[in-house]
Amino acid sequence: MKAHLHTDWRNIPDAARGAVAALGNFDGVHLGHAHLLHTLHAARPDRELAVVTFEPHPRELFRPQDPPFRLTLPQERFAALSALGVKHVFQIPFDQTFSAMSAESFVTRVLHESLGLTHIACGTDFAFGHRRRGNVDFLTEQTEELGIGLTVAPPLADALGPYSSSRIRRLLQDGYPERAAEELGRPWSIRGVVQHGDKRGRLLGFPTANIALGRHLEPARGVYAVSVRMADGTVCPGVANIGRRPTINDGQESRLEVHLLGFSGDLYGQTLSVALHTLLRAERRFDGLDALKEQIARDSEQATAYLSAHQFGTIVSRT
Repeated sequence: MKAHLHTDWRNIPDAARGAVAALGNFDGVHLGHAHLLHTLHAARPDRELAVVTFEPHPRELFRPQDPPFRLTLPQERFAALSALGVKHVFQIPFDQTFSAMSAESFVTRVLHESLGLTHIACGTDFAFGHRRRGNVDFLTEQTEELGIGLTVAPPLADALGPYSSSRIRRLLQDGYPERAAEELGRPWSIRGVVQHGDKRGRLLGFPTANIALGRHLEPARGVYAVSVRMADGTVCPGVANIGRRPTINDGQESRLEVHLLGFSGDLYGQTLSVALHTLLRAERRFDGLDALKEQIARDSEQATAYLSAHQFGTIVSRT
């Protein structure tokens, strides 16, 4: 059955009520999140699996001055949750009004009355409600009174500690997308719409699709071997630069520029999902465009070899 996204918690269709749901932000949808969902499904395999999450992330509302930090924006998060067997994603708009809701109202009005949940699951550190006054102990009392089942799942951990979105962010910022992929259960991707750039890549013989990082976390700046999933599901290998292009200009906005290997066609306006597989080299300035062009050619060869060895993407040609 296809997964369904619900963005109005006050107007939930009857068919979506009665589910069992995991609670949390689910940024990244990593192995720890998958563990929570598996634990919930094991407790109540008779009910459809759901997630209650928030958009934007509460940190974006309360600390708008912070640099972008999101691992997954709504579309990518929904796709990742669907792949884990989630049938309903209750994506609650998190604004100033909702942030002022008490912990008790969140449980009674949202989880019980509006969503009609029969069982919920969360991690041991889950906090909610105005000023995060609701915790697992409070949730235990409230759900018992309302006849809602509760599963509190211990965190999934390895020798380094619990899996977490923060840990994955650090790996990406330090330039280790392979290790981040191990903790996510899939390569980390940036999804966005292809925008018009300055056409410098085309003049260099390596046309690029330009995608703004937007609210995504900025990983380590440099050149990556990537695979690119297009709107029709086609996956192509590519080489991408993330950074401020110091050889061409000193712009202050970092961007993602990806060259699709063996591809020709118009991508403007299309939504692409660009998966980072390995950091080939750090960003650096070159002595002129000729030197940059030679390096891009080497980067493309290195990316092709890496992606072929790891079977990421298939070179296609379109006109």
